[in-house]
Amino acid sequence: MTVRTEIRDGVAVVTLDRPERHHAIDLPTAAELRRVWQSFRRDDAVRAVVLTGSGERAFCTGIDRSAEVPQPGSPYSVDDPLLTVGPKANDLWKPVVGAVNGMACGGAFYLLGECEFLIASTTATFFDPHTDYGMVSAYEAIAMAQRMPFGEVARMSLMGTAERLSAHRAYETGLVSEVVEPDGLLTAALRAASVIASYPTTAVQGTVRAVWSAREAARGQAFAGAAALIALGNAPPERQAELFTRRTRDFRTR
Repeated sequence: MTVRTEIRDGVAVVTLDRPERHHAIDLPTAAELRRVWQSFRRDDAVRAVVLTGSGERAFCTGIDRSAEVPQPGSPYSVDDPLLTVGPKANDLWKPVVGAVNGMACGGAFYLLGECEFLIASTTATFFDPHTDYGMVSAYEAIAMAQRMPFGEVARMSLMGTAERLSAHRAYETGLVSEVVEPDGLLTAALRAASVIASYPTTAVQGTVRAVWSAREAARGQAFAGAAALIALGNAPPERQAELFTRRTRDFRTR
């Protein structure tokens, strides 16, 4: 089991639990996340959710490089298992608070982009490695563009692993709403989620839906063109693998 769930007084705590892979999402984990969100839709005992990663080293480092996802030949479509790992993609409108500990990068933004707000540990860092590996940052950049100023998203997306956004900088840009010490992260997230869970659930979910309606049109339009940009701009898989291997080797020899 790579996704753990626990319900505490109306709040479900969802914990990514692949510490040996920094909680990177493989295909079974993607399927498990979809199952969890869909189960919460029908569970009246769940009125709010906290999403986090186990330990302090990472929240999530995106798609697991070992995942094999064959792509269609058309530049107008892409098969992306991360498009359906978030709560909103699974029609869950119960509020989700993200509790970010350690690294959050690349495909982690699919999840963070579908949280209502984020609380970060002082150890949290945010970055997007796509350009390092000859890949287009499309869905990730779009998700962050709805949470951060344009220039900050552009810088993070284009600078790749050379630029890491600290928790305090993330707070300054509005990406996160609160920064706490590592040992207080889950407590802070549970505190906020518990307050929300104590309110009438129909009013809460209606508010979540109303807030999201303000961004869905722009998000949907941007997403519509993302597949073609990825198909046209991504380096061939073998070149991506070469760049990834080189980057990993260089990092280890520093």
